[in-house]
Amino acid sequence: MRTLTIACSIAALMAATPLSAQTLNVATAGDQNMVDYVKDYLGPMFEKAHPGVKVVSVGTGPGDSGSQKIYEKLDAQKASAATDFDVVVIHQKAAGTMVKEGLLAKYTDGVDTAKLVSSEAAKNSLGADVFGYVMPMFQSQTALAYNADLLKTPPNSFAELKDWVGKNPKQFGYNGIKGGMSGVAFVTGWVYAFGGDADKLVKGPYDPAVKAGWDGALADLKTFNKNAVITPGNAGTLDMLNRGEIAMGPVWVDMFYSWQADGKLPPNMKLKLAAPGMPGQPMYYAVPEKTAHRKLAEAFIALATSPQVQADGIVKRFNWYPGIDAKNLEGKLDQAAWNKLFTDITPADLSAKAKPFPIAPYFNDILESYEKKVAN
Repeated sequence: MRTLTIACSIAALMAATPLSAQTLNVATAGDQNMVDYVKDYLGPMFEKAHPGVKVVSVGTGPGDSGSQKIYEKLDAQKASAATDFDVVVIHQKAAGTMVKEGLLAKYTDGVDTAKLVSSEAAKNSLGADVFGYVMPMFQSQTALAYNADLLKTPPNSFAELKDWVGKNPKQFGYNGIKGGMSGVAFVTGWVYAFGGDADKLVKGPYDPAVKAGWDGALADLKTFNKNAVITPGNAGTLDMLNRGEIAMGPVWVDMFYSWQADGKLPPNMKLKLAAPGMPGQPMYYAVPEKTAHRKLAEAFIALATSPQVQADGIVKRFNWYPGIDAKNLEGKLDQAAWNKLFTDITPADLSAKAKPFPIAPYFNDILESYEKKVAN
């Protein structure tokens, strides 16, 4: 009887545990909310669609240092049969290094949603060719926030903004290049608009002589700053907008909408993405070259970048712009959510005017040139 009972127990266990049971390890370089997004939202959804699969979400910390830890793990396991990670979420800087060193798989041909991605950042990551190796998880974008009660017709371009600030001194504020990345993004957008060949700054190759061509643009920015207010940071710009101390300034779009949802910005505040555009930063989904679960990893990323998940998970939960072209979210969001994120800045605006940051050496040149020729 005991032998029969044990045999029945084993049979029951085998029936309850699929022979194909597998663990998909997802490592995320980002804030805790991104780790929880995989653990509490994407993971359970993927497990339901793939019985027997367990998704484990691991965080390596925010910022570039979190991506560096993922790089170090993949590099240390380069000679192993398989790496510990199956899907990684990484920043732009690390992506280029990992592709160059052969640590990532070229996987997007196996993901149907890759054809829904239009962002240049899916091809070029700060000057590195990453096409086929990454898909954006989301796009964090900067734009100009403005008080619609004070400014009925906002400037459509940086050229119009320059004229407007000259006629409306101290009504525009930004945080320079030391108080937060919204100010850095504004300065970068200024160089894109007035400094010459913006496309070269994004794609390279690097030519140290190029920065000499920015002298006129930077001289104009120094004059512009005399009529602008230097705010105390990303939050400081939003705070001054809220108090009516300025009428316009550059902000992170997700931060803007989060403040508005929390009642810290009035509903009369709007957004404008001025031509030729301003930069933002994506986070990437990538697959390690040595994953033991390549097809599962591709299926996970296909789910994560599907229009409905991008609508419900990325847009509604975080106020981020989607990693896929936003036009693919039409009909996937309720009208209120769509209007909230895409009335001021349309999907067409994002496709045309959401820019990457420049490649690293040009980026450093912009910051150094600002310090020498604008801030002093």
